[in-house]
Amino acid sequence: MSVVAGPVDLIEHARAVRRPLPEAVGRALAASRIVEAAPDLYVAGHWCLKAGSKVGAVSVTVPGAGPVTVRITPKVPMARLFFLLGYSLDPRGWRDGQVDVAEHREVLPALAHAFERQVEGAIRAGLIQGYRTNEDTALVVRGRIREAEQVRKRFGAALPVEIAYDEFTTDIPENRLLRAATERLLRLPGVPRPVRARLLHQRTRLADVSPLVRGQRLPEWRPSRLNARYQHALHLAGAILDGASAEHRPGGLRIDGFLFDMNKVFEDFVCVALREALYPYGGRGVLQAKGVHLDEEERVRMQPDFVWYGDGNPGRPLAVVDAKYKVENKYGYPGADLYQMLAYCTALGLPAGHLVYAKGNAPHAGHRVREAGIVLHQHALDLDQSPESLLTEVKELAREMAATAHGC
Repeated sequence: MSVVAGPVDLIEHARAVRRPLPEAVGRALAASRIVEAAPDLYVAGHWCLKAGSKVGAVSVTVPGAGPVTVRITPKVPMARLFFLLGYSLDPRGWRDGQVDVAEHREVLPALAHAFERQVEGAIRAGLIQGYRTNEDTALVVRGRIREAEQVRKRFGAALPVEIAYDEFTTDIPENRLLRAATERLLRLPGVPRPVRARLLHQRTRLADVSPLVRGQRLPEWRPSRLNARYQHALHLAGAILDGASAEHRPGGLRIDGFLFDMNKVFEDFVCVALREALYPYGGRGVLQAKGVHLDEEERVRMQPDFVWYGDGNPGRPLAVVDAKYKVENKYGYPGADLYQMLAYCTALGLPAGHLVYAKGNAPHAGHRVREAGIVLHQHALDLDQSPESLLTEVKELAREMAATAHGC
């Protein structure tokens, strides 16, 4: 079996690299689609590995051998990645520097550091409390009697009593989510020792909070004055727990880690930023718009990333946007993107559609479709610029969309 000297380091969408890997590890990576993996045709025991849009770190454990860690670094600076993520999670509460990633250049250490700092700020003054409804069987009445359960279980007997009561406690969804995210990070490989020590300290402060049960839905919380100091930490906790993490056990192997899909990060940012930028123009922006069909029989469903509707119920479609985490090459953008946008515009009855890319050779290009008169716009956002400049570009795009929609 081949021996791996250390972690396998890859860069998002960079050229493939050749690395020695145990065959079981290479096959597990290929099956998981975390990276593109194929046996090297020229060197036995080596695999060709190429990272796509997923960034982060995973550990592959082979029975009878040590774990192999694969780390994928994003092309954008770490602070920019967390700006895109943070803004899409909480656009109106975002401030530059709100999410501190320190000097970490890898996703998982930066995420663990940022989350621990947010938790420290959230619970420094103590855990918040709230009311939780408990159901119990007791010999004395506390709260209210659950009459239906009393009849069903006790057949009319007076004791014991099926009751429900409200308890003022720290064991509420907000604290449970913070504990669950903390424990999730502590199980992942690659968290720096100082950060791990601080996470263990936060775990101790949350020890009296009930753990989440694997497989059950995450508890819901709503922003309020009571949990205002928790909200940034809760948004990051949601990103950690909402399924972006990888945890698979194919056969006797174990794959455990945390990954962000840059396609989704970019798409979420563009759609949320456009929704906020279009707010002054009225109407409503809908992310992952449903109820859009290509055919009159409504058998062929479509789901544009973003549709801007006018006022009223239902509002008239005013604009459609699709975000693509791609960069323009020497041949231009893929033609399939234009065909997809043409279908959206036709189905929604729009004279123009907008494709937004992560980077391009020119900030804007427009294509007028023969015979149809529909204009397909291709816009490029430069993610290397400051957050303020990036949001300014989005606002300019929103202004152009509003002008087109209103015939200005």
